[in-house]
Amino acid sequence: MTEPAGPAPNGMLLTGADVVTPDGVLPGGWLLVTGDRITALGQPPAPPSASTVDCTGLTLVPGFVDIHQHGGGGASYDGGPDDIAAALALHRGHGTTTSVASLVSLPLPRLRRVLAELASWVEEGELAGVHLEGPWLAAARCGAHDPTALRPPAAGEVSDVLRWGGGTIRMVTLAPELDDGFAAVKTLAAAGVVAAMGHTDGDFDLAVAAVHAGVTVATHLFNAMPPPLSRDPGPVLALLADPWVTLELIGDGVHLHTGWVRHVLDAAGPDRVALVTDAMAAAGMSDGSYRLGGLHVAVADGVARLSSVGSADPGVPGAIAGGTATSDLLFRRAVTEYGLSLPAAAQVTATTPATALGLRDVGALAPGLRADVVALDADLTVRRVLRAGHWLSSATLVEF
Repeated sequence: MTEPAGPAPNGMLLTGADVVTPDGVLPGGWLLVTGDRITALGQPPAPPSASTVDCTGLTLVPGFVDIHQHGGGGASYDGGPDDIAAALALHRGHGTTTSVASLVSLPLPRLRRVLAELASWVEEGELAGVHLEGPWLAAARCGAHDPTALRPPAAGEVSDVLRWGGGTIRMVTLAPELDDGFAAVKTLAAAGVVAAMGHTDGDFDLAVAAVHAGVTVATHLFNAMPPPLSRDPGPVLALLADPWVTLELIGDGVHLHTGWVRHVLDAAGPDRVALVTDAMAAAGMSDGSYRLGGLHVAVADGVARLSSVGSADPGVPGAIAGGTATSDLLFRRAVTEYGLSLPAAAQVTATTPATALGLRDVGALAPGLRADVVALDADLTVRRVLRAGHWLSSATLVEF
């Protein structure tokens, strides 16, 4: 793939690639970028352009949209500016052009400080928003969250936290069975914030009621919630059955059996499934010791689990502590393990997650949307990434 030497005043034309659109694949197609927007796409013949980029042999897909991402590249989003930059760079190098910064449960004073730090990154368009995973979670399903930070959503507290976020909070995961949980769901919905059900000990009927109250996302379905049983289907079946609920699945091959992922895709369809990484600091890094929030995490063979280092550590030792995958791996697995077509794989890694959070200018290759494009080779490995009409530097990409 060759790049132009400088800016293209009349647009940049990507040619010769298989272009993956919501309606199918355009073999040997072209895509025109003007400024930070996609202005047109189609099949040969391509229109004239001042700048042409030969993409022969590559497949162009929309930039990935990850709505559940705690960090990567050795850093977490609850750190300082250098940590935020490192996490973003790691994921962008793997094709994630839209990242929502997820925060684990934190004490409220620290949460307020972290939200203030993240606000500028959202305002500048570097992050698409913030996802609060807690602190309003069920202690019985805390997983890799510090149980000492968990609390019920007391009256007025949710509104206070939203105010601290200054409009940057896009989604909140909570356990609606907690005291004032349903009031919190309604407060979030009224504020235009996505209410997600997760880390919950609720049952089938509670999940049905929570959806009626305003829940529209299931946070990492199956994980950190009661499993479906013959006489007690739990929340999974209720969330799967409701057509208004977007289903997060951590499609890394660690959190869920492939059979479950295929079943959910068959039952709900790609337009309701959002593959997420749930990535923590170890994403893109080697095995070793890391932290998630205030907890020790040991990564071995790419699997992150809470460590027993220090007997005073809270949490559930041995619990899976987030993911180490990146969105390009999820895309490849969607095609090679879950049997999806290229357009369907793009749907679950870009379009559906964008739609779930109301991100209207990303998530697909279509005229008018932001020019976020990932160029994949025959092995579905990321070769180049275009974000908002600008190529990421080659140094940002990971060598394979």
